[in-house]
Amino acid sequence: MTPEQLAAAKAVMVHGPMLIFIIVLAILFIIYATAKLKIHPFLALILAAYGVGFLSRMPVEFIGPIIAQGFGNLMTNIGLVIVFGTIIGTIMEKSGAALKMAEIVLNIVGIKRAPLAMSIIGYVTSIPVFCDSGYVILSPLNKALAKKAKIPMAVMAVALSTGLYATHTLVPPTPGPIAAAGNVGADLGLVILVGMLISIPAALIGLWWAYRIGSNIKSEIDQIDINYDELKSQFKSLPSATSSFLPIVAPIILIAIASVAKFIKYSGPGNNLITFLGTPVNALMIGVLFSLTLLPKFDEETLMNWVGQGIKDSAVILLITGAGGSLGAMLSATPISDYIKTLAGGKISGGSFAIILVFLIAALLKTAQGSSTVALVTTSSLIAPMLPQFGLTSPMDLALTVMAIGAGAMTVSHVNDSYFWVVSQFSGLKVTNAYKAQTMATFLQGLVTIVVTFILFRIFH
Repeated sequence: MTPEQLAAAKAVMVHGPMLIFIIVLAILFIIYATAKLKIHPFLALILAAYGVGFLSRMPVEFIGPIIAQGFGNLMTNIGLVIVFGTIIGTIMEKSGAALKMAEIVLNIVGIKRAPLAMSIIGYVTSIPVFCDSGYVILSPLNKALAKKAKIPMAVMAVALSTGLYATHTLVPPTPGPIAAAGNVGADLGLVILVGMLISIPAALIGLWWAYRIGSNIKSEIDQIDINYDELKSQFKSLPSATSSFLPIVAPIILIAIASVAKFIKYSGPGNNLITFLGTPVNALMIGVLFSLTLLPKFDEETLMNWVGQGIKDSAVILLITGAGGSLGAMLSATPISDYIKTLAGGKISGGSFAIILVFLIAALLKTAQGSSTVALVTTSSLIAPMLPQFGLTSPMDLALTVMAIGAGAMTVSHVNDSYFWVVSQFSGLKVTNAYKAQTMATFLQGLVTIVVTFILFRIFH
């Protein structure tokens, strides 16, 4: 679908409050269909995407291609990442590497602080790595820690997901924040420093919510009644610490190096190799190769059955995540962004109010179409020309404007966000429970972030 065709389609579609109502109706349908009617999330998401297309009066010849394109685009971005990550996780689980990692981490932080450990690991990992990829990579360790520490999986899931999410939306060189900083003309170094500071309370409120709500939520993983010591006794010996961590650490380091090289615009010797190795799908494939060193032997049981199990486990996750991409593409193809821009135009007066309104615009875009990166880029592009008349001109003003946009881009992660499905599916959470855990956590993160940003703005402005 070309930009010209999309513009022509938007011209004849439903606009204004009616469009907001249709989107809300679609979200309510997904919740009701999955929670009450027990319809599979894949089918519920696809039906919702069709419903939005028909109800918004999108030309019927575009509905099917947009749904297919949305599914395909998401598979292009994270499809193989999910498959490779699931294979790594399966091998690490069956070889005992995940248990080895759990023992090492718990020996360092203590068994009672396992959620804090995962929050910190997620916080650091997501600075260079997309939160979706980070969650997939770290999921085996998270599950093993939950078993070892006898902590509900929902607690560990929210602790990890919110740690990843905090820096994903606030700290460059993640693409969203770096694009927002570029659009508004903010100093990138200052944005990184301020983002590192403001993302700390965002991660902490996520960790608090993990403890607050996670203990009351049951996961499918919790229902697998396996004692940790019994699980460990299944293995003659656990792999070494180095070989256990390499399948996870190696991809993170490779992606981080490539992100730093891109950030500093490195073009010297080895640049092409750094870019190749740091591309997420390539980095995860290297992780798969490292995971093969964990195999106790090379035979049909390990090379065929273990890897095959990982591929099977990834299938449902791929389908649900792809269907979320279809819904997100359908919502993005509606005039919702244009309507939100119209609401925002000419209604900002004064720096303090501007900071709040910027947050609201980003939050509306994030909630409506699902992508934090799209919300960051779109909002920053929209408000950039208006910044001088709002009195937002100093380096700190511009950095805090990026933080306000990032706060909105957190609020909230739900059924049209691929990250929602990655977290819920890899953690064995039902949709209703994922709303209580993941969606509410991201809502609190967004609120805390904008409050901290506003306080800093009042201090420095």
